[in-house]
Amino acid sequence: MSETTAKRQKFQLQSGVSVVLGAQWGDEGKGKLVDILAAEADVVCRCQGGNNAGHTVVANDISYDFHLLPSGIIHQDCKSVIGNGVVVHLPGLFEEAKKCEKKGITKWQDRLLISDRAHLVFDLHQAVDGLIEQEKGSKSLGTTKKGIGPTYASKASRSNLRMCDLLGNYEEFSVRFKHMADGYQRRFSNLNVDCEEELERYKSLADAVRPMVGDTVYYLNTAISSCKKIVVEGANATMLDIDFGTYPYVTSSNCTVGGVCTGLGLPPKAIDRVYGVVKAYTTRVGIGSFPTEQVNEVGDKLQRIGREVGVTTGRKRRCGWLDLVVVKYSHMINNYTSLAVMKVDILDTFDEVKVAVGYKLAGKVLPSFPADQHILKDVEVDYVTMPGWKQSTEQCRTFEELPVNAQAYLKKIESITGVPVQFVGVGPSREQIIQIF
Repeated sequence: MSETTAKRQKFQLQSGVSVVLGAQWGDEGKGKLVDILAAEADVVCRCQGGNNAGHTVVANDISYDFHLLPSGIIHQDCKSVIGNGVVVHLPGLFEEAKKCEKKGITKWQDRLLISDRAHLVFDLHQAVDGLIEQEKGSKSLGTTKKGIGPTYASKASRSNLRMCDLLGNYEEFSVRFKHMADGYQRRFSNLNVDCEEELERYKSLADAVRPMVGDTVYYLNTAISSCKKIVVEGANATMLDIDFGTYPYVTSSNCTVGGVCTGLGLPPKAIDRVYGVVKAYTTRVGIGSFPTEQVNEVGDKLQRIGREVGVTTGRKRRCGWLDLVVVKYSHMINNYTSLAVMKVDILDTFDEVKVAVGYKLAGKVLPSFPADQHILKDVEVDYVTMPGWKQSTEQCRTFEELPVNAQAYLKKIESITGVPVQFVGVGPSREQIIQIF
């Protein structure tokens, strides 16, 4: 590895703000890294997205699937914060919490703080999400139909309702909810909304959620002033960012480092470290250009061995070789302090492995990642082929214990991206992550 990573010392989370972001199209293993950092953290935050995200954490042989709750909720001494940039489907939140209770997570209410500025996702948003997809027909985006896009659209049009509205004047909340529902029903004649039933439901939910709602902007900035250890858990990933991702096949929020500031009310200078999480190969769910996708035996093998099925949707993920053009572009936007390369063990049985190091169009090398999907789908990928290691990495606990060819693979990632690799995942459990420095 580089001289920096050659100094092998036990990792310790420092005070200040550490951000964990997906460097590809999501599903990189962010939840696992957050879980490890959260063991030493005072606060773990979600800054954007909603229950369209899915983070899997395996702790003490128990697998947890988180969608709205920050992964830090597992840890008894850690405060979990859902920031103003998150859109919250309250019924889904309580349903998720019940599942966690059945797996032994207790007193989660005492450890959760939800922003009073967070916008609400209603069932009508989810219904509208499905209707919009129907309208688009063959040109649908393949959304999760969790109502995330319509909620952010309502937010941008200044017609949505926030957590503080729910807990404030309920008569005004009711009027505004009915006005929003009327607007959607005028557009979609087959949309059925029982406003009175929904409002009664939310009156009950308001009482349940009230103790967990507060001013998270003040809370977090006070925590920073007190030198607390804060971890920010990004949902989705850079290539799904609404501005920088493969638009229009993206999510509806900013899941890059800028979304951390706007989604939590943190000043940029408060961010001390940004960890980019990279899967050792590349996957994406749904529609959109994917230059290194392997629609062949390689892709099938990656999908099968990697158990590549969406946590939220249950859809099979498309699979391909590691695309370092994507990771370099992602680093350009987020300025990663270091990388976490996950699921290296999935490549253990391959005779050779490939990494994409450049794109060409009509024989000319592209200087940067293209915005236009029509260009992206026509690029020729320039690969570097490396020998596989053909042995299990699952029991490795240090960089030196990894097979030589696996070490070379990680060094190649470092040399091409210019970012040191700090964590290496070799299995699903907490213990199966190598901390390099």
